[in-house]
Amino acid sequence: MLIDIITIFPQVIESYASLSILKRAKEKGIAQINAINLRDYSTDKYHHVDDTPYGGGAGMVFKCEPCFKAIDTALSHNTFYKKSRVIFTSPCGRTFDQEYAEELSFEDHLVIICGRYEGIDQRIIDTYATDEISVGDYVLCGGELPALIISDAVVRLIPEVLGNDLSCENESFSAGLLEYPQYTKPEIYEGLKVPDVLLGGNHKEIEKWRREKQLERTFLRRPDILNRDLLTKEDILYLNKLKSEGDNK
Repeated sequence: MLIDIITIFPQVIESYASLSILKRAKEKGIAQINAINLRDYSTDKYHHVDDTPYGGGAGMVFKCEPCFKAIDTALSHNTFYKKSRVIFTSPCGRTFDQEYAEELSFEDHLVIICGRYEGIDQRIIDTYATDEISVGDYVLCGGELPALIISDAVVRLIPEVLGNDLSCENESFSAGLLEYPQYTKPEIYEGLKVPDVLLGGNHKEIEKWRREKQLERTFLRRPDILNRDLLTKEDILYLNKLKSEGDNK
């Protein structure tokens, strides 16, 4: 997978992409993050990429010419793939979640445009966008952090990027449930003890405990993501038990 990120702060993208999972994915030849400096496509000596909005108002808006040229450059990198997904980070977009990340992980080429200031000339979005994505209902200074969030969440889902494929399968949201609690050595620290079930070596009991903790966490913290279509009969019985216990408190 190739991810081209168009930004006026390429150093932000390059710094993060040189670390951890994204670095590992590049070294394995599985995925690469490429920062494209939008200012390189400006036509004036001051490298301006924005101007005042028509109709008045505060702030500045990214101009068509540098954005068109930068996006065309990114799309020209797609010489081996059938299509590219061109993503604009925007509070107006579809909310990014694990399901969306899984969908994008099957793509060969993503182009992500990081907005700044008051936004981007709508003609750019109308011409190129296949997706508009929001990472949450809050305001950021620009699209660099959302672009990195999207890249990180997507790349780690590509097979062989993580050392253990089970890491993805057991994580929060992957099966519509939050992840179970994790523990490591020492067994006892300042009187705080690891649950006995994790020490006994009974894998069937461990799996049962972990599943129940997933259900409990999700029921108490994020009931909105519970999907009954993904639950077993035993899961539903346990959830009913939790609900009954809550009603009796």
